[in-house]
Amino acid sequence: MSGTDIPHQSRRQLRLGAFLMGSGHHIAAWRHPDSPSIAGLDFQHFAQAAQAAEAAKFDLVFLSDSISVRSPDDPATHLAERSARLEPITLLSALAAVTERIGLVGTASAVYNEPFNVARRFASLDRLSSGRAGWNMVTSTNLFDPPNFGQPASLDHAQRYAHAAEFTDVVTGLWNSWDDGALRYDKQTGVLFDAEGLHPLHHRGDRFQVRGPLNVPPSPQTRPVLVQAGASDAGRETAARYAEVVFSAHQDFSEAQAFYRDVKSRLARYGRSPDELLVLPGVSPFVGRSEAEAQEKFEQLQSLITPEVGLALLRPLFGGVDLSAYPLDGPLPELPPTHQSKSRQHLLVELARREQLTIRQLYLRVAGARGHWQLVGTPSRIADELEQYFRDGAADGYNIMAPVLPGGLNDFIESVVPELQRRGLFRTEYETSTLRGNLGLGTVRRPGRHSSTQAAVPSAVR
Repeated sequence: MSGTDIPHQSRRQLRLGAFLMGSGHHIAAWRHPDSPSIAGLDFQHFAQAAQAAEAAKFDLVFLSDSISVRSPDDPATHLAERSARLEPITLLSALAAVTERIGLVGTASAVYNEPFNVARRFASLDRLSSGRAGWNMVTSTNLFDPPNFGQPASLDHAQRYAHAAEFTDVVTGLWNSWDDGALRYDKQTGVLFDAEGLHPLHHRGDRFQVRGPLNVPPSPQTRPVLVQAGASDAGRETAARYAEVVFSAHQDFSEAQAFYRDVKSRLARYGRSPDELLVLPGVSPFVGRSEAEAQEKFEQLQSLITPEVGLALLRPLFGGVDLSAYPLDGPLPELPPTHQSKSRQHLLVELARREQLTIRQLYLRVAGARGHWQLVGTPSRIADELEQYFRDGAADGYNIMAPVLPGGLNDFIESVVPELQRRGLFRTEYETSTLRGNLGLGTVRRPGRHSSTQAAVPSAVR
């Protein structure tokens, strides 16, 4: 994609998400003296963070998910806060009642759910929030997930994406069950809805047979925003075909720019333009009034990481490979290819090789943001970095991953957001009342009506 394909810079403003995770994104955040106990299970903790992000005019809050607890003998089970967490759609539904404008994006697996249930839950959240919902579609790579659903092993990489493609076809098809204006509630005539405006899906595919229609009419934004995070070739193709927002993980500008240009160049084959997909890299900022203060905040959290947790953090990122038998201060060994998160494994292996990191140095590098971009500095310096990626075609905005909550998010809101606003890069007021409207995504193009569907999976996703 040439530079001319990027939306005109003077009209663009960056988008911001607040990625909320318990005590924060740093693996040792729960041990920080200013972190509230049991933060990941405390509704008021999440409500205050969401309200703070809304007051700062963030586009959305985002919740990831994990549907399993690791083995009891795995140190990550009892030394890491993420073993205990709330189900995201339930939590977002509660947050809808205490917020008014900010978007509510949650994760639901396309492997361990039924598409009708996912379509119904997010459509319900969308109506309850008056058009602020978004679904982050994931394919679930956690090795501990399958036994919770009576399955011996997870699907391999290609199978997961083929499964997810048909799953997403069904969900989006169900979201198109109702014509605009079909819901009448006409008390005079006794007509509840226009029967011709309600459309069964009659999907018959390789993996799912779903009649429909969905029994939740559309919200003011028509349907939830569709979010995706895969960065492998199949993940990029899925993003180009379906996604309206893609969360990405990069370690430097060249990687981020290459990903941005590649995924946007794929949109044309699905009849889409580059501005129909927003790329939001994850960023974990340590903000200080001085460089020294920012570095002190960073080092304080780093000092709380034990080797057991560091190794346990790397294990799922490398497809379950246990590195405990190798010297902590030695190089990363050769690793077999994984069927789990291919893109994340590649990112971390390349990072370790390029910077000649030891195993200990590698887990210390990713402990804060699991391979996402980590910034340590003053508000001005952090704003400089964010502005460069945004203006030079590497990002449309950012998913802010506060290392500690609430302090890390408050630091960003109180010091970096005003700097971005001063530069004309970020809004001072919401433009609309819906997530889709505030993201500038425009109206959903609804397909022509049909009596049956068959998932048309592109060859790169099969």
